[in-house]
Amino acid sequence: MRTTTPTHPHISGRWRRIGSAAAAATALALAGLGTAAHAEAATPHKVSAKTIAAQVAKAHVQYAKACAGTPKKGYAACDALRVTGGTTAFMEKQAAVKGVAPRTISPNATASSPTGYGPSDIQSAYGLASAAASEGSGETVAIVDAYDDPNAASDLNTYRSYYGLPACTTANGCFTKVGQTGSTTSLPTADSGWAGEISLDLDMVSATCPNCKILLVEAKTASMANLGTAVNEAVKLGAKFVSNSYGGSESSSDSSYDSSYYNHAGVVITASAGDSGYGAEYPAGSRYVTAVGGTALKKASTTRGWSESVWNTSSTEGTGSGCSAYDAKPSWQTDTGCTKRTIADVSAVADPATGVSVYDTYGADGTGWNTYGGTSASSPIIASVYALAGTPSSGSYPAKFPYAKAGTTALNDVTSGSNGSCSTSYLCTARSGYDGPTGLGTPEGTAAFTG
Repeated sequence: MRTTTPTHPHISGRWRRIGSAAAAATALALAGLGTAAHAEAATPHKVSAKTIAAQVAKAHVQYAKACAGTPKKGYAACDALRVTGGTTAFMEKQAAVKGVAPRTISPNATASSPTGYGPSDIQSAYGLASAAASEGSGETVAIVDAYDDPNAASDLNTYRSYYGLPACTTANGCFTKVGQTGSTTSLPTADSGWAGEISLDLDMVSATCPNCKILLVEAKTASMANLGTAVNEAVKLGAKFVSNSYGGSESSSDSSYDSSYYNHAGVVITASAGDSGYGAEYPAGSRYVTAVGGTALKKASTTRGWSESVWNTSSTEGTGSGCSAYDAKPSWQTDTGCTKRTIADVSAVADPATGVSVYDTYGADGTGWNTYGGTSASSPIIASVYALAGTPSSGSYPAKFPYAKAGTTALNDVTSGSNGSCSTSYLCTARSGYDGPTGLGTPEGTAAFTG
């Protein structure tokens, strides 16, 4: 377990469909949820933005890795971080708006309501509301993880039902779960930590691309070979968007893994940049994937309504970045600080203090509503943004698409924060334009994610 006091705590509201606006405001007020507008409407006194900001600044959380620590050679760990205690920025803001004392999260305690960002927050932050409402039908986003989550389908249904998203079930053909060989019945051994990762991934696809179909491919172990086999199976089954929220140390085998598992022209392959601060991991280091870094995302009094900085909790906790030791630099990446492949390409929210709402009920840590962070959140978000943008052309390598929009309004340039110390500053420190921790920035709509 880790204890951190976020330097940029923040929150926003969430939404839920109920019969009428009046019923929604009442129900959400009782539950302690809803958008800021709903909460304020149900509050008899006015609260200044300054007062809210002061209370949000008090937010502090503890969190733990969902999966095992440092994996052995040839294996990966998931990049999911579960908030286990403290008071989130969301809870602090709701308390300020209502004029009540903030709630707190207790380790492994059952939570009756979400404490992290929901679908409307993600769509608002990244300019996706219109696309999420009208695009994605017919597209399949695949999630590749290790081991089995026995409750994946039911937990996904609960998340989507709570937020008023279209049903995505096995029965209606929207959700499919298979093992790495494609079998729907021969599944891996269940694992509580990876089940949390799976729930996080499925919920982020749901939040970002509600109309997309979801394919979950479960590798029988967390070895690079089995995870890679699962990637191949996802592509074989027709997915054009494949998210990988895991990583391990780089090795001389990476070039072999590249050619065997991650080189799929015409398919989006995203991979988490890692959660251990400055330093490269694989498969984010593959030249064939879109490496996804992580940000701290907070509400702001700007036209966009949000601001972002590099996610960094400590010298060993934050988004990954850096130079691959083995993978060649792709032709579309032109920065000069790395002779080989530079991580990352783009980014999205990952800071546990500004984490996302997840519903998970499997295992001792599957307590229902949880808040998660880590670049395990940002990878499926970006894969889903690609899905909203449409099927990539055959023969293309979608990792290059955002580079054509560098410096434009199609991307939110992240210019503050760092994830550690390095000899070439932009590899670990945000700046105007491309940098290692956040790449080219975060999505502003889908224009940067189509070829």
